[in-house]
Amino acid sequence: MTIVVISLLSVAVVLIIISLFLNDRYAELEKQIEQVSISAMQDTYQLNKKIKVLEEELLTENLPTSNETSNVEKKPLLIQKVVHLNLQGYSIEDIAQRTDLSPNDVQAILKNSK
Repeated sequence: MTIVVISLLSVAVVLIIISLFLNDRYAELEKQIEQVSISAMQDTYQLNKKIKVLEEELLTENLPTSNETSNVEKKPLLIQKVVHLNLQGYSIEDIAQRTDLSPNDVQAILKNSK
């Protein structure tokens, strides 16, 4: 009887030690889910920025051109900032960094604002 109890206790201790050294699969799964969530949020943020730029471009294209070219005040704030920085002599890369836009977006805004 004592041999059975001792053998059961030794098996239990061995199993506990083995379970401590095994990788926690739930932790790995949780990390993967967190990474997917973070990448989805980053994609959403980038898409929202691009949508905002496209909306501003569409707004500037739909406005009447006779009044729009002479009045910078009527343009959206981001476009005003890009044009102002360009007039101050900043390069396209500097403007892109200051406004969190891509250089292509800055070029498109400058092209459409003329």
